[in-house]
Amino acid sequence: MTRSDRLVTIFGGSGFLGRHVAHALARHGWRIRIATRRPDLAFHVQPSGRVGQIHAVQANLRYPESILPALQNADAVVNLVGILRERGAQTFEAVNHHGVGTVAEAAKAAGITNFTHISALGAAPDALSLYAKSKAAGEAAVRETLPQAIILRPSVVFGPEDNLFNRFAAMARLMPALPLIGGGNTKLQPVYVGDVAEAIALTLDGKAQAGRTYELGGPKVASLREIITFVLRVTERRRLLVPIPFGLAHWMGAATEIAMKASFGLFPEIFALTRDEVDLLKSDNIVSNQATVEQRTLPGLGIMPESFEALVPTYLGRYRKTGAALPIN
Repeated sequence: MTRSDRLVTIFGGSGFLGRHVAHALARHGWRIRIATRRPDLAFHVQPSGRVGQIHAVQANLRYPESILPALQNADAVVNLVGILRERGAQTFEAVNHHGVGTVAEAAKAAGITNFTHISALGAAPDALSLYAKSKAAGEAAVRETLPQAIILRPSVVFGPEDNLFNRFAAMARLMPALPLIGGGNTKLQPVYVGDVAEAIALTLDGKAQAGRTYELGGPKVASLREIITFVLRVTERRRLLVPIPFGLAHWMGAATEIAMKASFGLFPEIFALTRDEVDLLKSDNIVSNQATVEQRTLPGLGIMPESFEALVPTYLGRYRKTGAALPIN
């Protein structure tokens, strides 16, 4: 680990991806400031670096006056803030669009040009999903303010604390059958959280082309059905897979949204489903051919992506009846 006086502010650095990003940036020698609504929830990130290398400050994207202090003396900015599901004042427009634009404007006001924004594959102004539309609006806000910024679009991210493989494994432990939304035909390209974190570190180190958008996916494209089948095989559970047409899934999402509101946050997270998440599954979530040709991918950054087939079995062992990990050949 190298020592450096370079300081980076990470917005949203206390979550799943944030912890891995902090670890990667610490290895690359950065001093790290975690800007988050709840600094007390970021303490677990501090052991990712040397003593004093990582610290947390309070900042809320919905209150612009809290952002500039978090950027004081910073040399670079990483924005990880984003929501997949709306809750109260935390709406797609407030966070994924306007919040991102506020961070970019604050960075510009602070004279910071080294800016990396984490968006998502599938972000598009004409997307069916409001989430994907808001992600595209956030990208546009960044580009308008900081044209030289680098935007990274990962597919679904996996790792020990992920909400993909862990969720299906937890559902299989509790349910006799698992739903296949849209028949389970949606294609995904799961990308390892450590690879995304390393890509972010490389962009801040100047290893990516300024002003470009990179698409990050793992080495294998798999359908939702294939992913769930893989989880069942790893956890040694036999479950019925029930295809659910998108129309019916939309009604299920509406009913679930009502249940989530009525339960005041007590509705089990693993069973949560929204209509917007159903709309997301109507489109594949994979790296485009254009990005591959133009080397705007992990290999283009010099990163050989890890396979979910190799890593996921190492952390799904607890969902097996025996509790032991099972290597998958």
